Amino acid sequence: MGHHLLSDCHTFRRPNVAVRLPQSLSTGLEAETGWSVLDYELREQKAQALGTLSGQVEQALAALRAFDAGVKGPERGDRRRALLDDAADRVWAFMIQREMCGFRNWEAVVKDYGISREVLSRVGQVRCKAR
Repeated sequence: MGHHLLSDCHTFRRPNVAVRLPQSLSTGLEAETGWSVLDYELREQKAQALGTLSGQVEQALAALRAFDAGVKGPERGDRRRALLDDAADRVWAFMIQREMCGFRNWEAVVKDYGISREVLSRVGQVRCKAR
């Protein structure tokens, strides 16, 4: 079978040759199976949850820092304790989600987020809620 290029004066013949993609490129072209689609969806949900929890940790820590910087008075103790508990709960949930995503280096996260020892000492504690 002849293939014509832009010029009329040259005709090139191309032998029938099977071409195989390099292995590094062909893996991305595999047919989607139910399992691969489910796996993709699960990874996407894990990543989304991790991002949401990351923002919640940042907000809880910022609220605690703002409180420490400005609030004085007799109600300070109870309110601060509630903020500490909230920050610890958010950090705990974030820690678990990171583990589920396969991230194990917790020390870098503590440093990057500026998580205090006071918050870390409350992580994972079960507290009775006031009725």
